[in-house]
Parts: sequence; structure tokens; C-alpha cells
Amino acid sequence: MKICGQTIRKIRRDRDLTQEYMAFEMGISQKAYSDIENSKVKINLEILTKVSGILDIKPSDICSISHKCGTNDYEDKYNELREYMKQNNIALPSDLQ
Repeated sequence: MKICGQTIRKIRRDRDLTQEYMAFEMGISQKAYSDIENSKVKINLEILTKVSGILDIKPSDICSISHKCGTNDYEDKYNELREYMKQNNIALPSDLQ
């Protein structure tokens, strides 16, 4: 998603932050962070969450599809899985009941 990397770069620059700062906050090298902005790596939920936290923005401000990763979607999928397991007589682990 090239547009996500470009958006991250724009927001970072608007906040007058360096790639080195972002990399340090994320616990990665500056090169690894540069690869994120240059769309050389796929932006997953972990990266999206870290970057948006550092920039103090919502993940959806970076990638328009990130709303699909929201809490409600997670809860819906979790509930669907639990229902499927019940219907198919698959035992739920005790910590999920």
C-alpha cells in the first residue's frame, strides 16, 4: 500500500519528526523505518498501531482500510468463531468460555 507509506511520511514531516526518532520509538533501525515509508514492507496492524501511536493519530488517518481492523470487527470475528465452535461441538478453551 504505497499510499500508506506516503501518508506516514507526510504526517511525520508535518510534525517535524525525523525518521531516526520514529525508528527509535518503534525499536527498529532507521533503514527499517525508511522501508515502511517507501512501501518496501507491508504495513500490518502492529506497524500501523505503533506508527499511529507515535504520531498521536488514529490508524484510519494513515490507511483508509484500517477501519476493518477495529475493535468491533475483532469482536464480531471472535463471536463468530465461538458460535462456529459451539455449533460444531468443538470444545472452547476454559479461558475463552
